[in-house]
Amino acid sequence: MKYPIELILESAGEGIYGLDSAGYTTFINPAAQKMTGYNAEEMIGECQHKMVHHSKPDGSPYSHLDCPIYAAFKKTEVYKVSDEVFWRKDGTSFPVDYTSTPIFKDEECVGAVVVFNDISQRKKDEEEIQKLKQQLELENAYLSQEVMSAKAYGEIIGRSPALGAILSQVELVAPTEANVLITGESGTGKELVAREIHNRSARNKRTLIKVNCASIPKELYESEFFGHIKGAFTGAIKDRAGRFEMAEGGTLFLDEVGEIPLDLQSKLLRVLQEGTYEKVGDDKTRHVDVRIIAATNRNLKDEMHAGRFRQDLFYRLNVFPVEAPSLRERMEDIPALAAHFLKIAAQKLNVVLPRITQANLLDLQNYDWPGNIRELQNVLERAAILSKGGKLLLNLPSVKTAKKSTEPSSPIAEGALFTEQEMKDKERENLLNALRQCSGKVTGMNGAAELLKMKPTTLYSRIKKMKLEI
Repeated sequence: MKYPIELILESAGEGIYGLDSAGYTTFINPAAQKMTGYNAEEMIGECQHKMVHHSKPDGSPYSHLDCPIYAAFKKTEVYKVSDEVFWRKDGTSFPVDYTSTPIFKDEECVGAVVVFNDISQRKKDEEEIQKLKQQLELENAYLSQEVMSAKAYGEIIGRSPALGAILSQVELVAPTEANVLITGESGTGKELVAREIHNRSARNKRTLIKVNCASIPKELYESEFFGHIKGAFTGAIKDRAGRFEMAEGGTLFLDEVGEIPLDLQSKLLRVLQEGTYEKVGDDKTRHVDVRIIAATNRNLKDEMHAGRFRQDLFYRLNVFPVEAPSLRERMEDIPALAAHFLKIAAQKLNVVLPRITQANLLDLQNYDWPGNIRELQNVLERAAILSKGGKLLLNLPSVKTAKKSTEPSSPIAEGALFTEQEMKDKERENLLNALRQCSGKVTGMNGAAELLKMKPTTLYSRIKKMKLEI
């Protein structure tokens, strides 16, 4: 009949063995036999250290004089170890953690009991976690750099050459006091450019003051720009500060400056030339220190030649011209812009972020965008509502241009040559067109591989190499 202690030892999942004061094995449980490969007959009465604890993880000899297991009964202290190995009968090792506890009889230490675990899986998991941690650290460092690069110009997103050119101009002019005229189509983000010029200037501690010149009734222009005093006109029930006064020491952004009526342009010119103005209804001349950034989607040179815009005002504003590129000129930025606007739309509308596909991006890049970035933002906000958190469902307006993928190729002149980069670009475009026509399907009937008469493995390899999204 077995005693309870024997049943406990046999049932324990940990390896357990006992040693006498000379280091010889006195008992061993089944779990320890299974882990080491030795049976009880082979171990009992033998030197346990020589059998399972003779070497360090690197294979160098491990003297019993340094062994924590021996120290337990020599120094009568408990030792806990987690960075050593035990050796199996077949000569292989496995990492262990163990506790060596002295055994006392009549107040005399007669040996030790060792409880150990095979921590191979834990070590493997720790190594995998460490590997993932290092990978995440690298990715975070990379993404941080990407974010810093993408956000280096505040809300201006993208890396296209067209955008790079305008950002270079921003860097040049921002630290100066020069007036800036930003031109470009409606919806190209001229206000964002103005804000970046202001934010990078010495006046950035003051708020950028904006005036939308297209939304001001003609009779209120002077009051809007220069302010008025109480009783200056019907409805002027109290003094009011104008935008120039509000922008003192900072920057005034005149959006749609081409909309200012001709007869009021002279008063604006005076402020730019002399730095002085009067409030409506007041005789007191006030001085102002303001930098002007103006923007327009009109061709002011044409307006000037047509007599609708003062030449002298144009030259005062156009000290440093900056042209905001249309979205058609920066199609490379559409993936980044689309991801940014989708995230904003999902948060604003409280919907699940839709999944944007390569086919979606091709549709977006093949559209003409007459409304530029403003139109792109509206299209993606509408798509976020329609998609309900699934695959992005675009509903582009009916004014689409012909798809690039369906446009007939220009005939290649006899003897024409292509550079290596041009060939790579053509191959990339060809693969993208195939993926789009197959809705991202690579293998199987009607897949891109079948369409291209290419092995699926070869196509997958090229997709991976070109970093294409399916």
